[in-house]
Amino acid sequence: MAKEIKKIAIYGKGGIGKSTTTSNISAALVEAGYKVLQFGCDPKSDSTNTLRGGKYIPTVLDLLRQNPNVDAHDAIFQGFQGVYCVEAGGPAPGVGCAGRGIITAVELLKQQHIFEELDLDFVIFDVLGDVVCGGFAVPVREGIAEHVFTVSSSDFMSVYASNNLMKGIKKYSNQGGALFGGIIANSINSDYQKSIIDDFVDKTGTKVIEYVPRSITVTQAELSGRTTIEAAPNTPQADIYRSLARKIAAHTESRVPTPLEIDALREWSANWADQLLAIETNEVRGERAGI
Repeated sequence: MAKEIKKIAIYGKGGIGKSTTTSNISAALVEAGYKVLQFGCDPKSDSTNTLRGGKYIPTVLDLLRQNPNVDAHDAIFQGFQGVYCVEAGGPAPGVGCAGRGIITAVELLKQQHIFEELDLDFVIFDVLGDVVCGGFAVPVREGIAEHVFTVSSSDFMSVYASNNLMKGIKKYSNQGGALFGGIIANSINSDYQKSIIDDFVDKTGTKVIEYVPRSITVTQAELSGRTTIEAAPNTPQADIYRSLARKIAAHTESRVPTPLEIDALREWSANWADQLLAIETNEVRGERAGI
């Protein structure tokens, strides 16, 4: 009987720390003894850099341009503690659909039975979440991933992207699409940031998987071309990523979220803006009073 491979998609808007988070999850899982393949789905092809010492790797689309009959093994590289790395790639600038690389790369690896051959425990898709259409929706729409998570901060555009992802999941949930596992709350360094995320998950019937603070440790690790797990294994930040990886590994029940309609999301955002203004006003008054 073939081993069941757990397939996970992690979405997030550009610049939110999605690839950083995904790579540290992959690193923590291989550190714990699992066999992991990280599948980079961003056209920038930089998902797996810190798993490979800052080195870029040829993408599936690059290889296919050179040889239409490419062997999928040529697109697979190993990094930290044997983690497998694949980058789907994107089209030439200004030409074609950026999401097409995901479709093409997934099909190539499936046709050549790569996931089974490598005897994997996890395949983790790192997917750009600013838009959930075309190729970028493939892990959700086609049910290629079983569980979908999103990386989000408390900033409006990040929450907006997460809400859009939930809409996509809800749309395809009755057609065999992937379901929503939860939010990885990133760059959470204050009570009000945590409260914003907590309120959003309450409104959408979801949950927070882990709160990840912003840390200079992460920046230092990435500047050296490594994950935090590799570069700073004995730090609190590395332990947070290990905790997140354990929760991802143990996760079994995802659900259909209840995303907010745009008017409701705008109203929710405006209410939080008012609350933060009140907090700031009270703090200023306290400082003036010498409290």
